[in-house]
Amino acid sequence: MARLAGVSPMTVSRVINGNLGVRDSTRETVMAAITELGYSPNKAARSLATASQSRIGLVYTNPSIGYLSAMLLGVLEEARQSDTQVVVAESASSDDALDVVGELMEGGIDGVVLTPPLADDIALLRLLADNGVETVTLGTEHLEFGISAVRIDDTGAAAHMTRHLIDLGHTRIAHIIGSDKHLSSGQRLAGFRQAMDEAKLAVDEDLVVPGSYSYRSGMVAAERLLSLPRPPTAIFAANDDMAAATVATAHRHHVDVPGDLTVTGFDDTLLATAMYPELTTIRQPITDMSHAAIDLLQRNLRSRTAGTEPEAKRLLREFSLVRRHSDAPPRS
Repeated sequence: MARLAGVSPMTVSRVINGNLGVRDSTRETVMAAITELGYSPNKAARSLATASQSRIGLVYTNPSIGYLSAMLLGVLEEARQSDTQVVVAESASSDDALDVVGELMEGGIDGVVLTPPLADDIALLRLLADNGVETVTLGTEHLEFGISAVRIDDTGAAAHMTRHLIDLGHTRIAHIIGSDKHLSSGQRLAGFRQAMDEAKLAVDEDLVVPGSYSYRSGMVAAERLLSLPRPPTAIFAANDDMAAATVATAHRHHVDVPGDLTVTGFDDTLLATAMYPELTTIRQPITDMSHAAIDLLQRNLRSRTAGTEPEAKRLLREFSLVRRHSDAPPRS
């Protein structure tokens, strides 16, 4: 490019990097040479030269494919836009996660994003905090470790959905709990109980059944609920995977959804609109939250580079109730 433009390589570098001190006529000549040669800057090479590219570890284990897809999409989109290298590492268990994170730290990772249930693993959070690894949790928060978080109000969201079911006329409402390894499971259960209490409706404990956020656990829970002598008229599952399994189980029992049984979920993953009937659910902006987690981690890393220790921050994103075709008033 320098030979074609008739300038020095240093001048070409100044134009590419947007530096001042280059005459307009010279800049135009260099830009014409760039266009003619079809040059495009190599971000990876430039980052290596300037040591500006961050290397972030994303460690996950989650039974919900829909949640994982939305989360990974957001992380990778934001990483591409911010020129961040992401090392994606799956962990089979909490014990395995300690080894995975240890290997990432040995490899010189700059920061880590954790998703539930690993984001609720106290031993893992303590390991990262003790070693000064900048960390952001997605979908949950543990600010006591000095770790930033991006999440929604799970308790408020679950209460909002339960109030919706009550407003439809349901009084015999079941709840399928998520995994006990996720802090959000207890929060969503608390929201369900809160709304029932506000409406002065007693919670039948036979209608509160355990799950694990997986499709299979939803099938087991739904089978249990629909086999009761007096089954519920509405089932609120703590995520879309378990709600979809509930609908499938209802169909197997020749129970019409929503005519005989209302079913609702949580998350609003792709699965919610890939089933029949389409699912009424709580929209958790997972992709947007993933964008925010990477951005927050980058800002915290820049603060450290500037010599300022970042404070733990909580970013709370808005949820919404998306009504589709799986809910209706109970049959009279």
